[in-house]
Amino acid sequence: MEIFHISAECYPVAKVGGLADVVGALPKYQNNAGHLVRVVIPCYDSKFRNENEFECVHWGHVKLGSFNFPFSVLKEKTDKLGFELYLVEIAELFDRKDVYGYEDDVERFLSFQIATLDWIIGRNDVPDVINCHDHHTGLVPFMMLYCHKYEKLRNTPSMITIHNGLYQGQFGFDKLHYIPEFDLAHVNVLEWDKCINSLAVGIKCAWAVTTVSPNYLNEINYSANGLESLFNLVRYKSRGILNGIDIEVWDPAKDVMLEKNYSIKNFEKGKQENKEKLCKLFNLDPTKPLFSFIGRLLEEKGGDLLPHVAALALSENYNQINILILGSGNPIIENQLNSLLADYKGNYNTFIGYNEELAHLIYAGSDFLLMPSRVEPCGLNQMYSLRYGTIPIVRRTGGLKDTVVDFGDDGNGICHDQATVGDVCYSIQRAVDLYDDKKHLNKIRKIGMSTDHSWERVCQEYIEMYNLIIKKK
Repeated sequence: MEIFHISAECYPVAKVGGLADVVGALPKYQNNAGHLVRVVIPCYDSKFRNENEFECVHWGHVKLGSFNFPFSVLKEKTDKLGFELYLVEIAELFDRKDVYGYEDDVERFLSFQIATLDWIIGRNDVPDVINCHDHHTGLVPFMMLYCHKYEKLRNTPSMITIHNGLYQGQFGFDKLHYIPEFDLAHVNVLEWDKCINSLAVGIKCAWAVTTVSPNYLNEINYSANGLESLFNLVRYKSRGILNGIDIEVWDPAKDVMLEKNYSIKNFEKGKQENKEKLCKLFNLDPTKPLFSFIGRLLEEKGGDLLPHVAALALSENYNQINILILGSGNPIIENQLNSLLADYKGNYNTFIGYNEELAHLIYAGSDFLLMPSRVEPCGLNQMYSLRYGTIPIVRRTGGLKDTVVDFGDDGNGICHDQATVGDVCYSIQRAVDLYDDKKHLNKIRKIGMSTDHSWERVCQEYIEMYNLIIKKK
């Protein structure tokens, strides 16, 4: 079948979070399974765009009220990502370094969705299915159903995959005229809580809804930032599909970003060499257990807990543990984390920002990975850490609950129930005790490294969903 994925992110072209990893991997495995897969994202001013060759396959103009933006659709020539990649170039709106965070984000992503559909209807054939991702593409199913110019796509099945329901893309009805002409009898479909809510629109109009883990699908029925009743209403067409990881990219035996490659057969030596490199970079002691955090320093990730957790855990285990933080986000949290550097020199360090190569080294060289998330629709970091023999310490929520089982229950990690300083520090103390029992520690590492979180399995679940909605045509 011909599958279109429409997204704001795709690794390695443009990445802010897990959305990029999914859209950069799932299509490749669908392609490998014999399907024709095309990924469409905006054309940002990115390293990938500047270092690879593209050809223009379509051009036109997007009309947004009184604005008129020229656009081009660029195809990456070699399909080097394992699928056909298309960038929608709208220079006035996307010729910028960052993916999000601009005052005109509504105009940017609405124009992207319109340009993408304009290109699709200009082709000879229509896709078998269009898979939208998050609120940035949430208006696509509505426009396919109701906008006059896209009548050609009215019977084309659409699915929306929700990677994070906290972000919903709301904007006022003063921008209603940006949406291509449709019968105003359907305007109520756009409304949620007195505004246009892009995610809610996608959920209402898509033929199917998926979340990135089964447990997250259950959670959003009672905690979804105002959309709880809607999720309950569409439960009949919803499924939670646990994300996978790209085991070709995330493979400690082949990862070129590591100091030393290793497998489940020789992980003790391999992890130690990576740990020594990591500790040398950050002035830490490689003989002590290393606890790391990788991610956005935001409340939803439990980032606000980290300064207090680090101070308490380092004090209670004085000179006995190391903590390393890689991330960025809330400037207040960043400053609080940096303020601890002087007090815990030699046992604590930070890297404020993001560095892909460093992240790989941290997964390989750490003993434990902290994930005290309040919200975690799926989470990929815990899967990466398991793959690299690093034991995740997680709060039981969302996809973390689906993927990590406490070692007390013969599982692969350490779990706690509350996003509190006390719960995290208690889990750290359990980890310190476990670290001293090398036989038990290595047994848990082996369990984690042998867990199958590959996209091959996940890919088939998506294809099943596509086939179900295609049958409804």
